[in-house]
Amino acid sequence: MSDFTIRFWGVRGSLPCPGAATRRYGGNTPCVEVRCGKRLLILDAGTGLRELGDALVAEGSAIDADLLLTHCHYDHVIGIPFFAPFYDPQHRFRIWAGNLLPDFRLEPVMQNMMSEPLFPIGIDMFKAKIDYRDFRAGETIANNGEVTIRTVPLNHPGGATGYRIDFGGRSFSYITDDEWRRDAHDKHLIAIARDTDLLIYDTAYTEGEIEAKKGWGHSTWRDGVRFADAAGARTLCLFHHAPEHDDDAMDALLAEARVARPGTIAAIEGQTIRL
Repeated sequence: MSDFTIRFWGVRGSLPCPGAATRRYGGNTPCVEVRCGKRLLILDAGTGLRELGDALVAEGSAIDADLLLTHCHYDHVIGIPFFAPFYDPQHRFRIWAGNLLPDFRLEPVMQNMMSEPLFPIGIDMFKAKIDYRDFRAGETIANNGEVTIRTVPLNHPGGATGYRIDFGGRSFSYITDDEWRRDAHDKHLIAIARDTDLLIYDTAYTEGEIEAKKGWGHSTWRDGVRFADAAGARTLCLFHHAPEHDDDAMDALLAEARVARPGTIAAIEGQTIRL
């Protein structure tokens, strides 16, 4: 059986928060490396993308990979200008975004992000072969007989996209930047995460915090437990940790979540999960 692995390079939401207080869980914003046998997928391009890029360059091989963006808020794309493989012509990437159409398109959005006065160089400095691919969340964007990537729209300001990846009879769902609504919207989420081996879910806030943050497009660990139970997911993984939740706060949140749903884990930078 081919390896199916998930490695966390960034687990934090909203903005990076490096320092002693976040050393154990990590302070980089979202970036997840997925290996489906020889195929490389990257979920989100937060500040964790820089270290992933350095690690890929150190491997010394030509890279052919897909970068799947949930959306283009800064915490999920700010690593793009600092991703070393983009500056090397031997590499090839497909960058996907499912929340921009019909008002925006991915390539111009990236051009705007990397332009004066926001950034000193543009995407024309990238030497790798990069294909910018817009789609509409809800579509299946890959089904080649080995890897299937299904998508779902999320409840987040400006929209966002959730992903389910199936490979070799195993699966995981990556659903971050979503506000749990307990209505028809969430029925689509439950369907895409049904019986998944691993559910990575946005659990940024506590129950006490969420009342003041309604409409921000994030959820709680209790919402994550409800979601995982409804979908029959084997393991729930807490993700998109709020920057104000230091390591001690995360320990407490995880302990509470494990009482409600034994076996729950929290995403930690550098952690690798094998399905």
